[in-house]
Amino acid sequence: MNSLERILVIEDELPMRTVLRDCLERQGYRVLLASDGESGLEKALKEKPDLILLDIMMPRLDGFALCAELRRLSHQVPVLMLTAKGQVTDRVTGLDAGADDYMAKPFSREELLARVRALLRRAQRRVRVPNSIVLGNVEIDFLRQRACRQGQPIYLTAREFAMLRLLAETPGEPVSRDRFLDVVWGYTAFPTTRTVDKHIATLRAKIEVNPDQPQWIQTVHAVGYRLELPKGA
Repeated sequence: MNSLERILVIEDELPMRTVLRDCLERQGYRVLLASDGESGLEKALKEKPDLILLDIMMPRLDGFALCAELRRLSHQVPVLMLTAKGQVTDRVTGLDAGADDYMAKPFSREELLARVRALLRRAQRRVRVPNSIVLGNVEIDFLRQRACRQGQPIYLTAREFAMLRLLAETPGEPVSRDRFLDVVWGYTAFPTTRTVDKHIATLRAKIEVNPDQPQWIQTVHAVGYRLELPKGA
């Protein structure tokens, strides 16, 4: 265990905050604490933790808004949402806001630690992504989370940016559907590989000149998709 790995717990209930702190510290992690959304956001930006455990229902700033603000500011720290809200719509909202994984309370200590380890491993494996890419007349700015075509804004969701970012890590190489599910959705139990295909179709419709004959996001038969950057890019 790397004792330098720091985890920020943003949770307004003191008993749960204490349980999470004790559980993580016993595993050798350094734990930072925040009791509301505003102070949690401030601490996340200032301390730059390796992982955030984030409650949803909090005073001053809820977990959905906090996570969305982190992603708007291009803060790519892994976020694991912990909440009593276990409905599918809540999971979708959390993941669309930019969360990497989602656990509904109550949860087991063993599963929590397993997901923490998985998210930290994934963060360590991340390849440096270019600040921006240009696909024909479309520019994707990963730092500012913006996209435009000939200067006109294109609306991309946080998940669509995450899919493009993953493709841009290894341009020209295939990214499997399971890899998309693992990295972009955070876990494979809830979505299916058809979910990836639907999101790719929507993304192509936004950035390709002819979505039926895509130039940039190519299908790799029986595997997934790859990003073809312009020559010389």
